[in-house]
Amino acid sequence: MDEVEEDLRAERAKRLAQRFGGLALAGALLLLAGVGGWQGWRWWEGRQAAAAAEAFLSAAQSAAAEGADLSAAAERFAAIAREAPSGYRTLARLRAAALLAETGQTEAALAAWEALAADSGVEALYRDLATLLWGLHALDSGDPARIAARLAPLAAPGAPWRASAREVLALAALKRDDAAEARRQFDALLADAATPQGVRERATRLLQGLGS
Repeated sequence: MDEVEEDLRAERAKRLAQRFGGLALAGALLLLAGVGGWQGWRWWEGRQAAAAAEAFLSAAQSAAAEGADLSAAAERFAAIAREAPSGYRTLARLRAAALLAETGQTEAALAAWEALAADSGVEALYRDLATLLWGLHALDSGDPARIAARLAPLAAPGAPWRASAREVLALAALKRDDAAEARRQFDALLADAATPQGVRERATRLLQGLGS
């Protein structure tokens, strides 16, 4: 009986192997293909990031060189932004906008910062930075009330850009002749232990100019 049962088990195993062996082999092959595809993607992604890093560094060095063509540098960063992975794409967009502002192309720079601030695919920290830079450079020609409304959330306690945002809010208040609001923002800057020294010194000088 033991031999008969052993033969029956062997026969069942053989039939199962014939029925499902192909499926098991296909599954194993798919698994191997998936692992290989993932490793290939990681390799390609790493290569793209390395190429973007090299291009960004090269563009930054060219822009920093004495007598550099900053308009051409802005175009170069814009080209990097079109092709680079997300991290370097964001940095390149920020750098391109800054160079546009530096070369007097303020409207184009403001538009670039606004587009970046509105891009949900960009990390919030950089969207807020774009809003801050937009507000700072919009002070000369923009509506100070609109600037203040846009930057107010960035000045909340604990916000990463709060010191710079408060400084812009104070300047916007001065632009609309609201000395009391400007004084309030400067006082908040001086009371915040995290305020950078340079911002603190500017706030102190401006407060003195307001007669405080």
